[in-house]
Amino acid sequence: MMEEDHKRRLILKRIPIDTYRENVAYMHRKCGIYRAAGFQALSKIKVTGDDHVILAVLNVVDGDCIVAPGELGLSEQAFMQLGLLEGTAVRVDHPEPPASIDAVRRKIAGAMLGQDEFHAITRDIVENRYSKMEMAAFLVACAETGLERRETLYYTEAMADSGQKLRWDEPIVADKHCIGGIPGNRTSMLVVPIVAAHGMLIPKTSSRAITSPAGTADTMEVLAEVNIEPDRLYQIVRKQRGCLAWGGTSRLAPVDDILIAVERPLGIDARGQMVASILSKKLAAGSTHLLLDIPLGPTAKVRHMREALGLRKIFEYVGDRTGLHLEVMITDGRQPIGRGVGPVLEVRDVMQVLENSPDAPEDLRHKALRLAGRILEFDPDVRGGTGYLLAREILESGRALAKMHAIIEAQGRKPEMPPPGKLTFDVTADSSGCVSGIDNYRINRIARLAGAPMDKGAGVDLFKKLGDSVKKGDVLYRIYAEFEADFRFAVEMAGRGNGYTIGRREDIPANPEEF
Repeated sequence: MMEEDHKRRLILKRIPIDTYRENVAYMHRKCGIYRAAGFQALSKIKVTGDDHVILAVLNVVDGDCIVAPGELGLSEQAFMQLGLLEGTAVRVDHPEPPASIDAVRRKIAGAMLGQDEFHAITRDIVENRYSKMEMAAFLVACAETGLERRETLYYTEAMADSGQKLRWDEPIVADKHCIGGIPGNRTSMLVVPIVAAHGMLIPKTSSRAITSPAGTADTMEVLAEVNIEPDRLYQIVRKQRGCLAWGGTSRLAPVDDILIAVERPLGIDARGQMVASILSKKLAAGSTHLLLDIPLGPTAKVRHMREALGLRKIFEYVGDRTGLHLEVMITDGRQPIGRGVGPVLEVRDVMQVLENSPDAPEDLRHKALRLAGRILEFDPDVRGGTGYLLAREILESGRALAKMHAIIEAQGRKPEMPPPGKLTFDVTADSSGCVSGIDNYRINRIARLAGAPMDKGAGVDLFKKLGDSVKKGDVLYRIYAEFEADFRFAVEMAGRGNGYTIGRREDIPANPEEF
């Protein structure tokens, strides 16, 4: 028996490859275990050594440059999770398939899943029992067959239970979230310092961008460290009353971050998945009060009022049953908010607002004050209807700017802010008239092709907004990119359609905030 066990062992080797949230193992095709055990490329294997166990997806190599026949290579993530030294002898076996995969098959067939099934699926995903293909199957099934509201509740609870939970022991722990889809719109980086300066607790943990050119974490990362461990995050929030951090490092609903890595290339952002993703993070972060921003517009994620009202109902349903006080604002999503689209350009807009600069984008300033004012009214000492004025006073007095600098210092200020991308291209109007429409999706797409958010200086800088008069040849926006290939892709996309409609003033769609 000991001799048989020895024959199933390989020497561990660390492979310096970032496989982005997926455990990957590398085995030589001439390895005796590979042939004897009948492993196949992209199948899962179980790696065991000194009571340490992980599951990994197998890649088979033919040359000796990665692993020799007697070695087992592990990607950076897998190596760190296994926690053993290079050169250790490890055993490789076929793993038991995750029991919860049967629930995924049922969901593919259109069945409604129960509470225990969602918990089993999320547990297996966090324990790396699912390959990315299996996770993709689960996500597509949830998107295509849909999630009933009880399923969304169960899914939210399961995701929230998948990692650590923060406890603040305060009656009001505020948070704000936008469902996304609107370029710019970096209101969280204004709301947090305003609310924190008032003294309310607002530990803002954000995801990175899925389909947009930047999430709050991507943009804040230009100014400060956002990958903060839970103990340090807790200390920062206790002292500063707020933070702007990435939720992944703090292991808040970690299954959400794993699934986002699969959602991003698929471009999936289904309603039930979105609700569970947002609310699970808020519950894990210890939030008691949440303000949710649902932008509504012809090219926003939500395009019809009935859809916005339906989405509000499902958010309120889940919030009510999880003990979260949740309020929804349906806001103007007809066009980008602010001027910059992409981390560096968005930071510029945010700092101009905080510094009360005359160049600050007024739409970003106004929306942030509305949101912050609504959150301030969660405070029982703030009279209803006075929140906006209080938020404006905190901003104009400089208290919000001082608080932002304090949060940046506490999280770890970056030594310098990168400049906008060195490659630029001006997109001009091909006719004269009035800007009667701006396609949010297309502007987002062009900014992403330019390299945002991976390249912090990449993106789009808008010079014209809805209602502005333009003449043929006027610059509508400028594309910034760092690399030639990205620059070419973005310019080509803009050439096929720049996202602007030049028409008459009466063609401008109605502002949903005035409905």
